Amino acid sequence: MAANQEEEVLGKAYDSRLMGRLLTYLRPYKWQVVVALIAIMLKAAADVLGPYLTKIAIDKYLSSKAGETHSFLDRFLSSQPLVGIAQIGLIYVGLMSASFLLEFTQTYLMQWIGQKVMFDLRSQIYRHMQSMHLGFFDKNPVGRLVTRVTTDVDALNEMFTSGVVSIFEDIFVLGGIIAIMLKMSWRLALVAFAVLPLIFFATLVFRRSVRESYRRIRVAIAKINAYLQEHITGIVPLQLFNREERAFDKFSDINASHMGAYKDAIMAYALYYPVVEILSAIAIASVIWYGGHTVLAGVATIGILVAFIQYAQRFFRPIQDLSEKYNILQSAMAASERVFKLVDTKPEIVSPANPKTPSGPGRIEFDHVWFAYRTVPPPENPAVDANGSKAAAAATQEWDWVLRDTSFTLEPGETVAIVGHTGAGKTTLISLLLRFYDVQQGAIKIDGVDIREMDAQELRRRFGVVLQDPFLFSGTVADNIRLGTQWIDDEAVEKAAEEVNVADFIRSLPDGFDSKVRERGSTLSTGQKQLISFARALAHAPKILILDEATSSVDTETEFRVREALTRMVEGRTSLIIAHRLSTIQRADKIIVMHKGKVREMGTHQQLLAQRGIYYKLYQLQYKDQEMPVPGGMAQPPATAEASVGDD
Repeated sequence: MAANQEEEVLGKAYDSRLMGRLLTYLRPYKWQVVVALIAIMLKAAADVLGPYLTKIAIDKYLSSKAGETHSFLDRFLSSQPLVGIAQIGLIYVGLMSASFLLEFTQTYLMQWIGQKVMFDLRSQIYRHMQSMHLGFFDKNPVGRLVTRVTTDVDALNEMFTSGVVSIFEDIFVLGGIIAIMLKMSWRLALVAFAVLPLIFFATLVFRRSVRESYRRIRVAIAKINAYLQEHITGIVPLQLFNREERAFDKFSDINASHMGAYKDAIMAYALYYPVVEILSAIAIASVIWYGGHTVLAGVATIGILVAFIQYAQRFFRPIQDLSEKYNILQSAMAASERVFKLVDTKPEIVSPANPKTPSGPGRIEFDHVWFAYRTVPPPENPAVDANGSKAAAAATQEWDWVLRDTSFTLEPGETVAIVGHTGAGKTTLISLLLRFYDVQQGAIKIDGVDIREMDAQELRRRFGVVLQDPFLFSGTVADNIRLGTQWIDDEAVEKAAEEVNVADFIRSLPDGFDSKVRERGSTLSTGQKQLISFARALAHAPKILILDEATSSVDTETEFRVREALTRMVEGRTSLIIAHRLSTIQRADKIIVMHKGKVREMGTHQQLLAQRGIYYKLYQLQYKDQEMPVPGGMAQPPATAEASVGDD
């Protein structure tokens, strides 16, 4: 529920603070904006002058009192009726042609500016999301973030290209019409404006109704995006457990709420526009009735009456447009508030202004590390501690610790393995070492330098990581190994593939290393994707290699190939291996046993077995008495006897 509360923020129809910030995105294109605004003003003037030309033509050449009225065009018009009417006709055509060119200019420029602003804003949002820490993505659903970059930016684009432009144009047109009507006959103008209170009341009701509908539409769109992202990504378990119908029914409910909201908005529009049309017809009828009396009484001319009828018809169109643009502006304000809230979210993991660079061989030290992903609220009635302080007792409940006073070292060139039950904190160690999160207490150091004092990119460049769930991007096999790193040439890509025993498979593909990989590597098996991930890590020539359950999802044959590759990969590198298959770590220089966030045991395989502690129990649970000797001094159980201790 909390995930959708942010979507329901309506915001003000106009917020000067947000608008001022949005207008900063127009600065690089200020001259195009100026030209567009000039075109809008000139177009409004051209549109307003049309009925006035009709008034001049009738009063000067066609009425019974022709020639008695005067206008600013008299010096340019002929005294002969046929010639004068032709001249007015040409002027009218010229105004309409100019209006067409001006409208083309402002439409093209504002659409062009809108696309530029969208490009800049989306680039800024995506760049900002790339800089965010992993904890941010833990709290924000992917569907919501996608909505920020797509739907919300589209709402801002609509404001820039349609909303702002139309509002300015409508205001200029309304101002021009009011000024001309009052100048020609203020009495007739008041008659025409008499229905305005009713129109304003209808507009107020319309805005309230559409405002609520648009709020529901935005909430439904956010829910649709989040639901689709989650269930398309999880299509395998969905089909595996035959939950398609249930998922479809739930999606239908969300989709129905979106459709219902749109229906309500359509109903509001369907009622509002006819109401305005009826009121405008009443205004025109009143103008004809009262204007006819004034013409017959000789107070006004027939040209003024005809011009008033035309102006009255045009007067109410901008009012209708302003009501619609009000909703566009309101949606844009709400969208900008959500976008800027995302952009203003500060990343918790930032590189220092003056980063330090370790100069040693790569010694890694966990120094009394305490870490928690989240805090837990203190109890309502905390127990009193020995000193009688409730605050001290409550403080012990403040953090939900995942790691507790964890200390160990990885010497340069050493292969260290970490084992333990699910939830012991094994994978958390890697996240902290790569500085995806910062520790609450203690420090992680490389050659004596706290990693918080290092540049984050420089830190992560030292590591090559292979995760339990390999992730491949759309592109070619070579692209997935290279990952855009310019200095990795084709020869280095093939060499890395050779070293992890995957080159033969890649060459067997139709286009070899240039074979296309679909989204998430859907055309490849898990083992094949894992081997490509090994090649990716090796191609980047890391100083420190991290394997997080890297062989847990591969078959026995692939595991043998990976294990052979690992022997070559760890040579000359500091290696940290997390594994639940103990057979893959028995050659490690040091094995660390984690239990409930603490380091409980440390030593070689034989030393830990001799202690008959946690490691011994894990080993017995996994192999029992089914060990079989294999060449190389490594114990390997039968494939059927392997069991999983768990992972994080």
